[in-house]
Amino acid sequence: MMENGGYVGQYGDDGGYMEQEEEWEREGLLDPAWEKQQKKTFTAWCNSHLRKAGTSIDNIDDDFRNGLKLMLLLEVISGETLPKPDRGKMRFHKIANVNKALDFIASKGVKLVSIGAEEIVDGNLKMTLGMIWTIILRFAIQDISVEEMTAKEGLLLWCQRKTAPYKNVNVQNFHLSFKDGLAFCALIHRHRPDLIDYSKLSKDNPLENLNTAFDVAEKYLDIPRMLDPDDLINTPKPDERAIMTYVSCYYHAFQGAQQAETAANRICKVLKVNQENERLMEEYERLASDLLEWIRRTMPWLNSRQSDSTLAGVQKKLEEYRTYRRKHKPPRVEQKAKLETNFNTLQTKLRLSNRPAYMPTEGKMVSDITNAWKGLEHAEKSFEEWLLAETMRLERLEHLAQKFKHKADTHEDWTKGKEEMLQSQDFRNCKLNELKALKKKHEAFESDLAAHQDRVEQIAAIAQELNTLEYHDCASVNARCQRICDQWDRLGVLTQRRCQGLDEAERILEKIDLLHLEFAKRAAPFNNWLDGAREDLVDMFIVHTMEEIQGLIQAHDQFKATLGEADKEFNVIIGLVRDAEAIVKQEQVPGGLVNPYTTLSADLISRKWSEVRALVPQRDQTLANELRKQQNNEMLRRQFAEKANAVGPWIERQMDAVTAIGMGISGSLEEQLHRLKEYEQAVYAYKPSIEELEKIHQAVQESMIFENRYTHYTMETLRVGWEQLLTSINRNINEVENQILTRDSKGITQEQLTEFRSSFNHFDKNRTGRLAPEEFKSCLVSLGYSIGKDKQGDMDFQRILAVVDPNSSGYVQFDAFLDFMTRESTDTDTAEQVIDSFRILASDRPYILPDELRRELPPDQAEYCIQRMPPYKGPNAIPGALDYMSFSTALYGESDL
Repeated sequence: MMENGGYVGQYGDDGGYMEQEEEWEREGLLDPAWEKQQKKTFTAWCNSHLRKAGTSIDNIDDDFRNGLKLMLLLEVISGETLPKPDRGKMRFHKIANVNKALDFIASKGVKLVSIGAEEIVDGNLKMTLGMIWTIILRFAIQDISVEEMTAKEGLLLWCQRKTAPYKNVNVQNFHLSFKDGLAFCALIHRHRPDLIDYSKLSKDNPLENLNTAFDVAEKYLDIPRMLDPDDLINTPKPDERAIMTYVSCYYHAFQGAQQAETAANRICKVLKVNQENERLMEEYERLASDLLEWIRRTMPWLNSRQSDSTLAGVQKKLEEYRTYRRKHKPPRVEQKAKLETNFNTLQTKLRLSNRPAYMPTEGKMVSDITNAWKGLEHAEKSFEEWLLAETMRLERLEHLAQKFKHKADTHEDWTKGKEEMLQSQDFRNCKLNELKALKKKHEAFESDLAAHQDRVEQIAAIAQELNTLEYHDCASVNARCQRICDQWDRLGVLTQRRCQGLDEAERILEKIDLLHLEFAKRAAPFNNWLDGAREDLVDMFIVHTMEEIQGLIQAHDQFKATLGEADKEFNVIIGLVRDAEAIVKQEQVPGGLVNPYTTLSADLISRKWSEVRALVPQRDQTLANELRKQQNNEMLRRQFAEKANAVGPWIERQMDAVTAIGMGISGSLEEQLHRLKEYEQAVYAYKPSIEELEKIHQAVQESMIFENRYTHYTMETLRVGWEQLLTSINRNINEVENQILTRDSKGITQEQLTEFRSSFNHFDKNRTGRLAPEEFKSCLVSLGYSIGKDKQGDMDFQRILAVVDPNSSGYVQFDAFLDFMTRESTDTDTAEQVIDSFRILASDRPYILPDELRRELPPDQAEYCIQRMPPYKGPNAIPGALDYMSFSTALYGESDL
């Protein structure tokens, strides 16, 4: 290091030896043992160079006094020729020669303070040692530079790095750190492990360690012994000049290995990038395969529309679907987000390392996963809609089946014994009045039969509806309906036949009992009305809205309004019976109390009327219970709507805020990342609101509520919005992290990044996160990029467009735009740099051997190269030779994955 034309040494700005010695003497730090160590070390160092000229020195303070060997030493170490020496033996001849040597040293930019030729000629040991140290500094140590440090600091750092992996070695200085000899042994073992077995050395044997290092260095590395082991061990603080001189010989001996290490470091850096990229590719392939396989396995279940056609079976499927949405799908949503994040990170790392973009295996593109995911969501929506529709259908079927059974039971109870009665010939032995009674009785039956026609039609209609809705037990329903219809036809035929028989006998029997007949005529329709009223009062119903239950209540109120007229009719009918009883009692008519025209009795009518009146308040209670149920349903609708109307806008606001941050409109990338992570925490903190809404939604579904006029939000839209919000936050965090990675890797400033983002946003009018080609061109021009309006300018722009939009999508994404702008002003490692590094390790050969790779690179990276390098097939190839050139080129070409 040069300053003001003079050499800046390690012991003063001008390298002055005497001034430093005087300072040490004042501080009481000068150790006489140092002078002894310097004398021995400097003598050995001088002889290591003088032997190249066929000579040596024995006594450093005597053998340089005439200046001849001093001049010879300078010629050997500098490779230059000094002026011709004076050959006389007089004192002034010696002084002249020493001055020639000192002048040559000064010509190399070294200031010699307080060192004169007379002191050297007079054999002043301190001055001579100071002069030799100055020469060592200038010609052996000054050129040592590690990370732009001074010579001493650079040499110390070199020692620290080389000995870092070794046990019991901690180099902190050039005196105490080398006393036990392990540091010397470590330096040799690091570069020539074949010369020393370091594992057998012990910190407790410093003398053995020092002798081992000095002997091996002298025998195999051509470094003479410059230090005395006993002096080092017995001196409390050995002289660092002597040790620095000796250590500098190690540095120069291993200088070639230093170049190889630099080359190996560059190769390791490149290989680590490739290995990490391949790991990310394999992880992406694994995650994509797993997610796609899960979707493939799930789709048949969601697409299945098979059920056992029972309400319990469909409700079980609905619960399974809720379990799927609550437990099985959320981890897959996270997996999909992680997959997209890993893919974006991988592409960013590939761009930053000057590698081509990663193309996943066919069928595993991000677009393929997105399409499969959309198909899954569509299948989920269709499946849930089917389940709800099937629930409504089966509930309706169960209601109809119960209604069919009730009406069929009622009808079959009425028809019991009717066929036997119609087939009876009892009228042939009757008296006139008895026959007339039978005739009237049959007329009443025909009226009753006609009244039951509507019930039979209702039974048939219900059976038809059950068939249309595909009731699971249609066979038994149809069989029973057929039996009822067949019996109804037989009753019609039998009724007609009996009527004909009675008409034939009517010519004989004429007298009728008008009073009984009137009772029969009035009692039959009233009895039918009672049966109908009773059936309506116990009729089952199903409603889903307040309007429907209120309609039933209104109809029931209207029915109750008719009870007054019915009570009057009841009193009239009972009055007829009482009148008949009075006449029979008054006239003493035998058997006159028996009404020959009907099987109905006053007791029966009275009992049925009492039942109807008792059923009215029961119906009131049933309708009131249903009204409360619908009111509860209405409350659930309002609860869901109130919560949904809060959650929905919250999700939309969060989505808008995240989108705004993603546009990078304000703040540094770190600030944007911090805000995004705050939003991420806020979103996860808000999750209990979603879960609470899910619970309300489950209660809504369990209550069979299928519409809600209080909100336009559905649970499905809120689920999708929630998942989209999480995905958007993760994607924006990933994009900002990749931008930080790009900024830091490429060395661009926050101001540059802000300028790039502002320009991009200015031309991204619709805030889509992408630019059309013309918008992109305008953006480049605004940043000072020169694009001509002529044909050549169009060609240049098309070349740029091919770089930022390699898939010809018609748009430029921000990450591609940022990558292009940073690449314009930054540099990355290239294939040529890697080839040059391999060439150093291969000693300039066009091929490299496996053993050389294992020696120079870490084990995993050496094997990585050996497995992937093709055999070298060029001239002078030897067995096992590997082609590092094509391998290096392939690192920057298409990936194997």
